[in-house]
Amino acid sequence: MEDDRIVELYWARDEAALKETSLKYGSFIHAIAQNVLSSAQDCEECVNDTYLNAWNSIPPARPSSLKAFLAKIARNLALDRWRASNAKKRGEGNIALAFEEMQDLSGGSSQEDGIIEGMLLKEVLEKFVDGLDAKERRIFLKRYWYFMSIREIAADLAEGESKVKMTLLRLRRRLKEKLEEEGVSL
Repeated sequence: MEDDRIVELYWARDEAALKETSLKYGSFIHAIAQNVLSSAQDCEECVNDTYLNAWNSIPPARPSSLKAFLAKIARNLALDRWRASNAKKRGEGNIALAFEEMQDLSGGSSQEDGIIEGMLLKEVLEKFVDGLDAKERRIFLKRYWYFMSIREIAADLAEGESKVKMTLLRLRRRLKEKLEEEGVSL
């Protein structure tokens, strides 16, 4: 079913919207949650919470891209759950590695989510990502938005893991230069 039709089902408060969302985007939402969370139970709860949040948000929201709308909800819920479960201990997995990689930009700042705070920073990041070529953009977003592992990115793009690692290293260096150029201090 087309996204516009699914959104119309939400607006009509038809529970079929949830079924159609699950059929079309269930595995996508689960993959996002799984890239952040290590527990299968937490992933399942995150997926279900994503459906609930979508139900409660549409209406009044009318997303132009249902996939992006659901991805943002799932990612934020998964990150919240990850932060809550790792408040006392340092977590393992893709998200911890991604945070460590990005921490280099801040000169060792201990605030894990500091890289995405502030309006100026958001603007610089958007310009940076928009300026990447299609392949670089996919690699950057798969790693730092969807928290995919290097192995998953390499397999998904049919590239070697070392090439993906090198691309990410170069992208982080370019981002750091851009942040310094724009006067953004982390």
